[in-house]
Amino acid sequence: MYIGNFRWRIVLLLFLVTTINYIDRNVLSFAMLDDTFRKEMLGVPLTYTLTQTDLDTFKIEYGWIDTAFKTAYALGFIMIGWLIDRLGTKRGLAFAIGLWSFAGVANAFVSSFQGLWATRFALGIGEAGNFPSSIKSIAEWFPKKERAFATGLFNAGTNVGIILTAALVPWMTLHYGWRMSFMTTGVLGFVVLLIWWINYQRPEQHPKVSEEELLYIQQDRQQEEISGRLTWWRLLRYRQTWALIVGKFMADPIWWFYLTWLPDFFNSSESLTQRLDLQNIGLPFMVIYLISDGGSVFFGWLSSQFMKGGWDLNRARKTTMLICALCVVPIFLAAQTQNIYLATVLIAIAAAAHLGWSANVYTFASDMFPKSAVAMVTGIGGFSGAVGGALLAAFAGPIRVKFGYMPLFLIASFTYLVALLIINVLIPKMKPVEM
Repeated sequence: MYIGNFRWRIVLLLFLVTTINYIDRNVLSFAMLDDTFRKEMLGVPLTYTLTQTDLDTFKIEYGWIDTAFKTAYALGFIMIGWLIDRLGTKRGLAFAIGLWSFAGVANAFVSSFQGLWATRFALGIGEAGNFPSSIKSIAEWFPKKERAFATGLFNAGTNVGIILTAALVPWMTLHYGWRMSFMTTGVLGFVVLLIWWINYQRPEQHPKVSEEELLYIQQDRQQEEISGRLTWWRLLRYRQTWALIVGKFMADPIWWFYLTWLPDFFNSSESLTQRLDLQNIGLPFMVIYLISDGGSVFFGWLSSQFMKGGWDLNRARKTTMLICALCVVPIFLAAQTQNIYLATVLIAIAAAAHLGWSANVYTFASDMFPKSAVAMVTGIGGFSGAVGGALLAAFAGPIRVKFGYMPLFLIASFTYLVALLIINVLIPKMKPVEM
């Protein structure tokens, strides 16, 4: 019996929102390679020649700006998850898109690290709304057996956003200046806000969803209402919440590290014999994030296929996460090789594995909690991931300046295996909470 497939159009809509989300947050990673941007932030004349000491100072300050963004991102999860569960997915995400787009445009008007700190802080608050809203949407629109695949599909928008940023922002910066890069990408957010507002509804309210598809979506529907007040403190009583916290706190900082520091790695790594600048840095990023896009979709699909093949939720999710964790281990070699092509491939495999890990960890909220708690639980996970990212960001600049990239890539290599071990101790068997 044909049941309809309108739910996959919702994934496409979430994919678009996530793509713009990642474009807005990644412009800075490429703008930092522009000499004019560096000089304006350091407050020196444009005719001044930057010394190595100036560049080291810039990288340390950049690390603190990145820390401010991630701190705001963490605080945003505290508010946004709660807000989305009360306002609903449509209005909650619309508010978040509007805020991050305004902050993205404001980035074009700063002239100092202090101004950049303020705009990136506001950007972090707004961008925190994307994933709680998207995960709640997936819980509303998909049965459990399709959620990891659906999550992997929309989560692939993260890489498309980075690919588009790598392809367009360096060119735009070289030809029109770094301010125009921020302005253009920020305006894109307001366009996607309009698209979101016009197209999104819950499945039971959407006129294009057939009765057969609605019954399919709700086949394993969890309890919609929870008795008693839903709070963070109540959710923190459950081991399932802490499993999500560990999965995000330990893995998200590695992804943030890739987004923030890979342009600098290819531009100034001491190990590589070939270094890249704004004119040619886009190509390795296209390779890395095209491959990692495939990882997001593949590992989400793999987990769903395991379940369709008869595996239970626990075995399907954890087996997939173990494969992802093992794929990240060789990345420490990227800090040792002189070959830029080998470094690119190692980083691409690790990035693909991270997105596969992320697609499965994100489903923890909808796998084990009632739908009415999904956004708040995802917010808790996102908060913990952002806190971990902020902690690593605070140390990444000094570590990179003093010791190079080797310690940072070593941290990335083994973090996922340790995280999976802790998750398995917390929840030996994945099962829904009783609330």
